[in-house]
Amino acid sequence: MAALLRTVLRRWLAFSSVGSLGFVLQMATLVVLTGWVGLDYRVATILAVESAVLHNFAWHERWTWADRGDRQGIEALGRLFRFNLTTGLVSILGNLALVQIFVGVLHVHYLVANVLAIGLCSVVNFLVSDQWVFTGL
Repeated sequence: MAALLRTVLRRWLAFSSVGSLGFVLQMATLVVLTGWVGLDYRVATILAVESAVLHNFAWHERWTWADRGDRQGIEALGRLFRFNLTTGLVSILGNLALVQIFVGVLHVHYLVANVLAIGLCSVVNFLVSDQWVFTGL
């Protein structure tokens, strides 16, 4: 039991570290797309989230769940598909819906709204990744 808890804790810390880097990428992308390019914050949010999802997948493959499955070939493509399908959808739809509520209803600044949305979606993303995406199916 202690070994399992250590493994889960190690994965959570790795997941959170990767997520932190993805967060920086997402926020930077959001600032560039809204502030410099002039995109609507909703479109920019979708693009920023997807950039973070792809970044995070690459690092989770190489670090967080490196001990699970083949790193190349059809298994890796399957994981990328599942990661984008689940974590991508949770992140994009969750972020888009929550940001819309925070910005449109509660009048929270879009950057603060994104921080809140990311935090709320992270636990779901970890569980889905650990239990389905990176299981070697």
